[in-house]
Amino acid sequence: MVAFLIAMAVTAFAGTLVIKKYQPQTVLLLAGLALFVATALFFPAQSILFKETQTSGWAGFDIFEFIHQIMSYRLAGLGLIIMAAGGFAKYMDHIGATQAMVNIGTRPLARMRAPYLVLALGYAVGQVLNIFIPSAAGLAMLLLVTLYPTLVRLGVSKASAAAMIGMTSVLDLGPASGTANLAAHTANMDVAIYFAQYQIPASLFIVPVICVLTYVSAKYFDRRSGHVVDPDPTAHAIADGETQAQRVPGFYALLPILPLTLILVFSKLLIHQIEIGVVTAMIIGAVLGLFCEMVRKRRELQAVFKGFMTFFQGMGQMFSSIISLIICAEFFAAGLTAIGAIDFMIGAAQGAGFGLFGMTLVTCLLVAVTAILTGSGNAAFFSFAGLAPNVAAATAAGPVALLLPLQFTAGIARSLSPVSGVIIAVSEAAGCSPIDIVKRTAIPLIGGLVVLFVYTALFVGVN
Repeated sequence: MVAFLIAMAVTAFAGTLVIKKYQPQTVLLLAGLALFVATALFFPAQSILFKETQTSGWAGFDIFEFIHQIMSYRLAGLGLIIMAAGGFAKYMDHIGATQAMVNIGTRPLARMRAPYLVLALGYAVGQVLNIFIPSAAGLAMLLLVTLYPTLVRLGVSKASAAAMIGMTSVLDLGPASGTANLAAHTANMDVAIYFAQYQIPASLFIVPVICVLTYVSAKYFDRRSGHVVDPDPTAHAIADGETQAQRVPGFYALLPILPLTLILVFSKLLIHQIEIGVVTAMIIGAVLGLFCEMVRKRRELQAVFKGFMTFFQGMGQMFSSIISLIICAEFFAAGLTAIGAIDFMIGAAQGAGFGLFGMTLVTCLLVAVTAILTGSGNAAFFSFAGLAPNVAAATAAGPVALLLPLQFTAGIARSLSPVSGVIIAVSEAAGCSPIDIVKRTAIPLIGGLVVLFVYTALFVGVN
């Protein structure tokens, strides 16, 4: 009990600092350090070693050796996957392939004349695009210059259009998503299997509900605010008139899709004799993009060669923002485990009669609160994903029964947070406050959460 109280005090203090906008990586690192030191001092019988690592001979060095081992372990596996995906996405954006794909995906909507139907369908299109553009903020910025003007021109209010765009990446679908890769890795399964057999079936239930509720919510709030649906002929979608700098061959729109295609085709799902990993697929996609640029700009080869550095710069950015967060969050979670707080919570929940579904609801609530307070779905999911194997160890469903709702909850709660980067970005574009945007995202996303838990209980084996 004493260990649990120490852990909760450290966690509360860390949460307070994060809410006050202290750098979360540093906060989590120091919080984990505090937990490990407390474990070494007050509970020396508890192990503070990383897996099967041998002790250095002194507990003080063992704590920092733990950080070293986490870094080595993550960078060689999940970290490299996320960095490669980030580098690929950055290079696709650099050569204009991402913009081409978004333009093709959103252009058919511009031909429709039913404003709120276009708005609802826009969410579905954006969620599909998120499979190939894993950055929530990056996808939102692209949609703000393509789909957003179309919606406003059709008569949807700026706030409703911005709110819908802020929701387009809530499920973090696909092998390029960092949270999806972590979930698959934690569940000890191939990310293509996790995507095809777990994410897609669940999203087929969740996405239509969010679409319908987006339609209902937008009409309700627009009517409540006195907005009149009056098509604006002065708002022109950039998708209809790209600048010369953005103009690329039409087939470039297929380049961002290539890695996902390779991953799914050459896997246990289809051609099982050959398997290709995420990193390999991303490298192939980036190099193919480079060859296309060499042909298209054959008179500017020096600039093309220099431009490929965007791939490696993107990898570096992913390390500084995402991988560092994973490492620090995992160190903090390991501290909670080392001091015994996790075992205490699991034991208390089981003693109270909670089954796996009850534990899932409790853990998802913690993830949701963390994501809303911090504005980061990654920070929330990375902090709690490690609990899944222990919580689900005694069940037949396996860790994925907890990981799937945790991952989706983290992404959904991110767009319920007024301090989330993507919500702030779309609110500035619409000229309204983040609170106004969150009010409009609340009904669709809460509906999505309800469907998620019902689906989990019925189909994923949580009961």
